[in-house]
Amino acid sequence: MFSEELEKYSWEDTRKQIYSKTATDVEIALGKNHLDIEDFMALISPAAEKYLEPMAALSQKYTLQRFGKTMSLYIPLYITNSCTNYCVYCGFNSNNHLKRVILTEEEILSELHAIKKLGDFENLLIVTGENPRDAGVDYLEMALKAARPLFSNLSLEVMPLKTEDYKRLTDVGLNGVICFQETYNRDRYKVYHPKGMKSNFEWRLNGYDRMGQANVHKVGLGVLVGLEEWRTDVTMMARHLRYLQKNYWQTKYSVNFPRMRPSEGGFQPNVILEDKELAQLIFAYRIFDHDVDISISTRENAELRDNMLPLGITSLSAGSKTEPGGYSSSGQALEQFHISDERTPEEVARSIKEHGYEAVWKDWDSWMKFIDSRYL
Repeated sequence: MFSEELEKYSWEDTRKQIYSKTATDVEIALGKNHLDIEDFMALISPAAEKYLEPMAALSQKYTLQRFGKTMSLYIPLYITNSCTNYCVYCGFNSNNHLKRVILTEEEILSELHAIKKLGDFENLLIVTGENPRDAGVDYLEMALKAARPLFSNLSLEVMPLKTEDYKRLTDVGLNGVICFQETYNRDRYKVYHPKGMKSNFEWRLNGYDRMGQANVHKVGLGVLVGLEEWRTDVTMMARHLRYLQKNYWQTKYSVNFPRMRPSEGGFQPNVILEDKELAQLIFAYRIFDHDVDISISTRENAELRDNMLPLGITSLSAGSKTEPGGYSSSGQALEQFHISDERTPEEVARSIKEHGYEAVWKDWDSWMKFIDSRYL
């Protein structure tokens, strides 16, 4: 389990390693085809800030080689904001005594049909708060079964589950799971997650192993930028990615770096990641791993998402609503966070085309475009 692997690494020692990297270390990393963790630390270090242009060019090169001129589109569906956790930064925090909703099967179907009217989406991400009693595995299975006839690629962003539960859900159409560790700082984790299921650091951290053991097709990792020193957090995540790739090599992987946005809880970020630093981080991950899917959600504004289109990312959310019922009604429930890119899916797709790329609404098309880019 990765919790045992993580014990080998000191947070403070890792931070010192990153900040001790020099321009020479950066240049060595940029000259390699296959990078190790030391090289990754060099590329996210302050020393690499002077190398953003060559990093961007290399990131673009590897992305084109692997993915072609395509951009995968997905849309999230929030089916409940009911949550038993007390995460201090989240709008779903159980302390926030606002309207909670658990959509019924009929209401979920209404949301699904409303989404289909927005665009040709085939990639659906189903999102919930963490309420195992009222919205547990049975509820998730119902939602997947409702969505399967309408969407060919289904992912979940929900509470960590048991291995047998992941297997059960893959049997009814689950393709991928996204789980945000939030922070890999074990000593500080409890500060942000004082009560509830999510307060168990090891259970959450080892959930990725359980996904791999269940042969989940695609696993998404992420840290919430704003909690702890970001360079150290993303390095721990890079170690986690390499561990998973070694032990569950048949699984595909994605990474995401959501920056903290205003929520109903009013928590203020401890760390600010500037746009230039976010770009550096994306470039570093692409150079570190040519195959990993890198996504930017509607937390980020339209201008930044457009500017990053050719430079390393491979998937975008579009038309997102972060409150249950938001697609088929006015969305009167509590939302998890405020989105920044409020464009319609059609407008996002148009912008992708204007940048010389093709919006891909389903995985099969993406694969075929990749094949064409290699052999035509």
